[in-house]
Order: sequence, then structure tokens, then C-alpha cells
Amino acid sequence: MILIQLDNVHKEYGLGDSKVHAIQGINLQINEGEFVAILGKSGSGKSTLLSLIGGLEQPSSGDVIYKGKNLSGLSEDELAILRRSEIGIIFQHFFLMDAMTALDNVELPLLIAGLPRSERRGWALETLDMVDLKHRAAHYPNELSGGERQRVGIARAFVNKANLIIADEPTGDLDSKKGEEIIDLMHDLLKGGKQFPSLDWSPTIIMVTHDVGMLRQGMRVITISDGRIIQDKVFTGDYEEFDSHGGPSKILGQTYGTD
Repeated sequence: MILIQLDNVHKEYGLGDSKVHAIQGINLQINEGEFVAILGKSGSGKSTLLSLIGGLEQPSSGDVIYKGKNLSGLSEDELAILRRSEIGIIFQHFFLMDAMTALDNVELPLLIAGLPRSERRGWALETLDMVDLKHRAAHYPNELSGGERQRVGIARAFVNKANLIIADEPTGDLDSKKGEEIIDLMHDLLKGGKQFPSLDWSPTIIMVTHDVGMLRQGMRVITISDGRIIQDKVFTGDYEEFDSHGGPSKILGQTYGTD
């Protein structure tokens, strides 16, 4: 079933000679349960595309449709409610509340949603356990490693069982080993793997990444250049297959800069 559809979407910034056409006529469908990686060089428009998909920005023209609802027709309040109830966001720089424990940070979306304390605390603890951090629940962000802080960020995005998870460079601030652990955790969640055998929830995940080493077999990889999609295919494990259009530019062994 189609979760997200983009119809001839454009996004422009600025006016006159300073106008930047960041997204140029993109048409795209993303189905429920997919793990999608968006690749592109710095300035390609990949982060802008992610923001449009997640309702964080509005297109200059065209339609972004989520579960049959055109986001362009929603007010700011309606968009905020949609993001709070349907969308989880994982940031590159974590954006944890320094004065709150790991548990309190994860619990925050449930507090905003108005859940009673007993219910939200129990589910927040369970979600921390999913990312193997229950034993660090009472620790503050400055007492956690970078990988642990990102796991808290992932738990916070997961805690409301959002239908859509968007992740903007989720491994950008981590070393390669920790980054791979984070991607494996997200991939295992989506596939109902060994870490989450009893979890009755499988979100759609859309991730921007500059590191091709974070791709996993079975991911759908969308390559974007100059605001246009130049390649859209399922990753089979062979990096060279992404070079058929002259680049995602000899992607093998390379990483891209961020937008």
C-alpha cells in the first residue's frame, strides 16, 4: 500500500537571481514497510526532499500526499498534530535535552501526546530496552557515548510507534562501527528480526545518508542530483550497480558530503 506520494514536486528558495531550485519536478511513491535510503552529493537536495516527505517544509508547487491526505492543504497546527502522531524523526546531532535523563528524553513525545505517566514510563522503558539502553535509563546525555546518545534519539523516534520514521544523517556524528550498529538496529526493526521478535509494529523508514557503507541488502536506494531523482533501485549488495548513470559518481568506497 502506498504511504507517501509526491506528484511533480518543486521546491524553490530565494527570489530573482538568487533563486535556488532545490527540488525539480520529483514524482515518487513510497510503500508501507519500505526502508529507503536517499543518496546524493552535497547540495543535491536530498535533505530538502526528506523535509518535504516528513511535512517539515511545504513544496513551492506540486503535491505531497501522506496516506491519501495532501499535506499542502493542512494548516500548521494540523501538520504539527500529524508529525506528533504519525512521524518519528531521528537527527544527526541527537538534539537530546541535557537536563533530562535518557528515560525522560524518550518519554517526552508521550508526555506531549498526553499519555498518563504510568503508561508512558512503561513504554519508554520498553523502548529503551529495544535499543539495549534500559540499564542507562537514569543517565544524562553528557554521561553517554555518541552511539548511546543516538540510540536514545532512535528510541525517542520509535516510542510513539510512528508509521513513518525519517532519519537525517543518523550516523553522521558516529564512527563507522557505531554507525553500522545503528543502521543494523534500524534494519532489524523493520524486518522484524531477532532483536524485536514480538513487536507488532513495522514502520516505513526513510533515511538520508552520506555514507554508502550504511546501505544494506534489500534497501531501496534513491539517488538524487541537482534536485532530480537519477536512480531508484533496490540494493543487492553490489555498489557498482549504482554507477550506471555516471554517478552517484563512482559510488564504490566513497562517501558524500551532507546538504
